[in-house]
Amino acid sequence: MKGRMVVEKLSRFDFGTTVDKIVAEAERREWKIPAVHDLQQSLAKSGKDVKSVKVIEICKPQYSGKMLELNDERIMSVMMPCRISVYLKDDGKTYLALLKGDEMAEGQPPSIAEMMKAASDETFEIVKTVSD
Repeated sequence: MKGRMVVEKLSRFDFGTTVDKIVAEAERREWKIPAVHDLQQSLAKSGKDVKSVKVIEICKPQYSGKMLELNDERIMSVMMPCRISVYLKDDGKTYLALLKGDEMAEGQPPSIAEMMKAASDETFEIVKTVSD
């Protein structure tokens, strides 16, 4: 999957359990959860009916702090916090999507690439706890 920036994984669990397990695993690994966006609910307010979709924002100060404390690296704040999307598809199954930070880190200064790869690796480890 080289060159693909977004990865999709199938969850072994139902939608609600997947969200709960992702949040619990992130917190166990000392990630903060700034927000969980319920896009289904948000779109319903605008008259749009979509299947369940939640976007879980996760942030680990160990990684983000190192990037944000440096002047030139602060530009990468556009990609913070990290996000894991959990959603249902027409097949009734629950899926997760996340960005491949290590792919996006290629070509970045070493200080940025190192933090992006570490954050991405750990985010994928979090997702592995619920995916096949």
